[in-house]
Amino acid sequence: MPNIEDQLRKAMQEGKFDSLPGKGKPLHLDAINPHADPEWELAYRMLKESGYSLPWIETIREIEKDIEVARQDLHLAWIGYQEDYAEGKPVGSISAVWERSQQAFREKLTALNKRIRNYNLVVPVARFQRPMLNVDREIEKITGA
Repeated sequence: MPNIEDQLRKAMQEGKFDSLPGKGKPLHLDAINPHADPEWELAYRMLKESGYSLPWIETIREIEKDIEVARQDLHLAWIGYQEDYAEGKPVGSISAVWERSQQAFREKLTALNKRIRNYNLVVPVARFQRPMLNVDREIEKITGA
């Protein structure tokens, strides 16, 4: 049985898609859910326009935002550490500050991993699950170590 992609490519080369209605015009993908009952379309549209989304979608948005904030905080601490080191400040004190920053980052990521585990339990399909954060790998990305 031929590959679907090969069949599509062959049909395109033969020009079978050239006379489709709406060719060259933008697609109207405004439909909220084409499979939903049309009587509910107005309600769905009002919810969408009001900024409503499913709770698990809002949860992952918040988690991703908090992950980014934690990464930025550690990145700023790393830059401060490098600047202080370059200025010749006492290594012991700047190392202690850097260690505290890393510890705070570890605590934040531990809490975020707990939230991710809870999120992964409520998503409707496994493909929406988010992988857990590896703290050491995250620190390596920031420090380049």
